Amino acid sequence: MKAMVIEEFGGIDKIKLADVPTPEPQAHEILIKIAYAGVNPVDWKIREGMLQGMLPHNFPIILGWDVAGTVESVGNEVTAYQAGERVYGYCRKPEVQHGCYAEYIVVDENAIAPIPQNVSFAQAAGIPLVGLTAWQSLFDFANLQAGQTVLIHAGAGGIGSLAIQFAKHKGAVVYTTASAKNHDYVKNLGADHIIDYNTSDFVEVIAAQGKIDVVYDTIGGETQEKSFALLKEGGALVSIVDGPSEELAEKHKVKAGFVFVCPNTQQLREISQLLADGTVQIPAITEMKLEEAAEALRINREGHVRGKIVLNVS
Repeated sequence: MKAMVIEEFGGIDKIKLADVPTPEPQAHEILIKIAYAGVNPVDWKIREGMLQGMLPHNFPIILGWDVAGTVESVGNEVTAYQAGERVYGYCRKPEVQHGCYAEYIVVDENAIAPIPQNVSFAQAAGIPLVGLTAWQSLFDFANLQAGQTVLIHAGAGGIGSLAIQFAKHKGAVVYTTASAKNHDYVKNLGADHIIDYNTSDFVEVIAAQGKIDVVYDTIGGETQEKSFALLKEGGALVSIVDGPSEELAEKHKVKAGFVFVCPNTQQLREISQLLADGTVQIPAITEMKLEEAAEALRINREGHVRGKIVLNVS
């Protein structure tokens, strides 16, 4: 099968198209014929070697953890799926090597879920990683509740696009940061208060309204540090970029932590239901070809993508 691989860590030039063996499913695994693969920041971080101390790896590495496609075959212990079903999932494995920038992938049956009928393959490929990340951050870690107030940084991005909608579905009041060109987009997703980070200081804007309950940090660095001062005592700051300062958390008397998303078929099925009944909109999608993976990662790395980039594999 064809796949976009790296044989060593490095820059954009390390990605190449290669022929690799088609995998075969073991007892509890499913072989998926991939239609689309989602592009995420973690993909270029892996390419550059930024996670090599965190996750074991073997070269050649096929990049990509978001998949949408059709069940090709199943292991002899799988009963929940059969050939021909449309499925999607977050396909991180214990060892980084076999990703979804490829024609086929083998995944554990507990990593996937059926694609809702009203969702296309391209749309589905942009959901699992960002959807589960937002879900686990807002609900599992921060325990966001109805009536609370949350600041979601970078609301127009892939994670922000879903985090806004999840928070509104929960009944929270949502602040978000976005450039002026994306204000209508995030407003349509449900954001109550939109802050243009190019022209306004988010700290000043929110502080004028009073303290908030939760900060969802997708930026890191100075943005994360400044966000602590906005939280009520007992509030929560959850980051998907940097491990927050324990000193600042203690100073402000808040809960703070880093979330690294885990595959979870039950949560993905809950997200699927919200997509199926129209409660949650699909984030904006930009389609590119599998062979354009290097360029897709370059664009993603710049950090100004609205919604998600997905690669057309089929």
